[in-house]
Amino acid sequence: MRDNGQVTDSSPAPSPLLGLPDAVAGDGIDAPVAAHYGSFNREQRTLAGGEGFVDLSHRGVVRVTGPDRLAWLHSLTTQHLETLQPGVPTMALVLSPQGHVEHAMYAVDDGEAFTAHVEPGAAAPLAAWLDRMRFMMRVEVEDLTEEMAVAWRPVPAVEPVETTSVETAGKYDIFPRADLEKYAEAVGPACGMWAFEALRIARGEPRFGQDTDHRTIPNEVGWVSTGSTGWGAVHLDKGCYRGQETVARVHTLGRPPRRLTLLHLDGSESRLPSIGAPVRLGEREVGVVGTSARHHEYGPIALALIKRNVPLDADLDADGLPASQEVVVDPEVGLHVRPLR
Repeated sequence: MRDNGQVTDSSPAPSPLLGLPDAVAGDGIDAPVAAHYGSFNREQRTLAGGEGFVDLSHRGVVRVTGPDRLAWLHSLTTQHLETLQPGVPTMALVLSPQGHVEHAMYAVDDGEAFTAHVEPGAAAPLAAWLDRMRFMMRVEVEDLTEEMAVAWRPVPAVEPVETTSVETAGKYDIFPRADLEKYAEAVGPACGMWAFEALRIARGEPRFGQDTDHRTIPNEVGWVSTGSTGWGAVHLDKGCYRGQETVARVHTLGRPPRRLTLLHLDGSESRLPSIGAPVRLGEREVGVVGTSARHHEYGPIALALIKRNVPLDADLDADGLPASQEVVVDPEVGLHVRPLR
């Protein structure tokens, strides 16, 4: 697991959906849910066609209640939350004073509670940090990982979604863990993590702790929304928050130290690169591999953090596999905001 200082090795109990026909458990932090249910290529096509769902019940869930919750979270995170409307999905980050990403959450507020889901093992550290920051605010923080489950499903464009990508758009559902099997019956068919990951990687959507490390700033991975691109985790027109100076400086001046890149891998070998493996340009190490998958159309692909000054058309080596680049984060990102003279 990538060392980001937040994700732990704790995991919930295996999902009951691992009892479905042909279910094969995942590995690593995704071991509690199914990697696939017999054919990850068929499952990718099912999701891409707007059907099915993915069991993400191993993700952590944190809930914040109380009348001050949105104003309080607004002051602590990168997102503009003071006026967040019920039912509107959002993404928010907690940064270090130096602007490095410490927590990443997807969330929705229902008018009474702000419910966020995070990477497996990350709920307890997030809940503990938030609890320490309560002071005199009228808020309560709970880790509900053992009680709640998360699932993802593709949705029509008219519904609120958690991506601005033209690739398969989707929606996260959070509901009582006891209802997971009922949810599967109502929304199915079930599709595994391998299918979900392949579509996510193809979208260029980073996964916290897997495609990021302890040095990652939001600008490097597309979490600063700039028009029609980015994941909208950082709002550029809100009040101060921890780490804002770094984000604003890099956005204004451009040229983040690294850039998230989609790698198209040589498919002649029957393996994928390991998370954390080096990316090289000739003999020089220029980056690190994140997550990888086999896409039903594009073949083997991976996300990687690459040094900004690596030419966009350079052929790279990812853990011994030849790789070409597709831009996710422009190395000159931010330069467009320079005032005209």
